[in-house]
Amino acid sequence: MIDFAARIIFFPILVFQVVKVRRSALRLDDPVGRRNGVSGQGPALRLMIVGDSSAMGVGTSHQEEALLGHMRKRLSQTNTVYWSVDAKTGATTADTIARLQDSQHQKFDVVSVSLGVNDITGLVPLWVWRRRYATLLDLIAFKFEADVICVSGIPKMQYFPLLPQPLRWVVGAQAHRFDLALRKLVTSRAGCRYVGVDFEPDVSRMSPDGFHPGPKIYAEWGSRVYRAIRSDVKQLKKPTQM
Repeated sequence: MIDFAARIIFFPILVFQVVKVRRSALRLDDPVGRRNGVSGQGPALRLMIVGDSSAMGVGTSHQEEALLGHMRKRLSQTNTVYWSVDAKTGATTADTIARLQDSQHQKFDVVSVSLGVNDITGLVPLWVWRRRYATLLDLIAFKFEADVICVSGIPKMQYFPLLPQPLRWVVGAQAHRFDLALRKLVTSRAGCRYVGVDFEPDVSRMSPDGFHPGPKIYAEWGSRVYRAIRSDVKQLKKPTQM
């Protein structure tokens, strides 16, 4: 593929750009707000959000604007939602596996997962990442007895304003390959749902750092995740008492 040749030809430039981006990138704080709680009325639904800084909601000021807030609002209209976020800025798939292995065994009906961008910027080979992601899905299914695992795809990194060319183009091509592999992996597994995050490349919808989603993207993302699991949630009949 052309971008593989570009990696070789522009390797010194790409390395320089990666180092420069990491040193000069604007550091955004995690959004304020609780990362676990309960809200709503109706059948009990246990929700966990797992992943990296986007799963945490970086790019927003409060969890109400993040993925958690938008999912919680929708699900709370029909369910008593016991929600929790287990995400960390900079997390890779391997990091997340290690963290979840040390976590307490507990039941969650729905687990939303968002990972992969840091694996790409960390130059993890696609075949290694795919194997790790499969391990992660197995772990979530076992550790949290998840009825539904909703996996968000890889964003179009070729539109991230923070990344200069040719780094942006090379990373974007790799992100596309990762997303195709992830979609194939997820759609082949029972109880898993894939959600594409191919949002419009509108710079004004990104966060100030040019790397994370802004509030409007989080709102659309939350809506997509909700639509992907809506029929599954209706089939989950749980008592209202824990």
